[in-house]
Amino acid sequence: MNKKKISIILLVIFLIGIVLTLANAFLEPENTIENKTGNLTVENKTIHYDNAGKCVEVIDGNTIQIYGVGKVQLSQVKTPDVNESGFSDAKKFTEQLCLGKTVYLDIDNANPQDKYGRILAIAYTNTTDVNKALIENNHAKISYFEPSEFKEGEI
Repeated sequence: MNKKKISIILLVIFLIGIVLTLANAFLEPENTIENKTGNLTVENKTIHYDNAGKCVEVIDGNTIQIYGVGKVQLSQVKTPDVNESGFSDAKKFTEQLCLGKTVYLDIDNANPQDKYGRILAIAYTNTTDVNKALIENNHAKISYFEPSEFKEGEI
């Protein structure tokens, strides 16, 4: 082999190593969550969470992808759909709150999944009730439905 081919092969190996290192750093939580259930105090309220993981994607204002958990539909809130006014703002707001952070999920025990297989939950970060923040910042409206473990007006 000539030097040019060897150089290209080494460059490709180097780039693959960098990509894998960055992917691992992004996907691994800063503090590994050994027990994915527990209690957390957010906004002076102690909540019990059923699962937790790092948010790796925000699909829209009220749908997020949690590593090791799957797609999560934020329960009891309705954000604008893709072709509606406010969609981008709601999605950006949720990205600021969740993307790359550990998200703690209080899964709706009465209705744990929607018809699309997404987990229904109230989401929390270390400092924020995400569902409540979306409503308080006018990025979502309350969308109460039955059955639900969460009572109307809880959010």
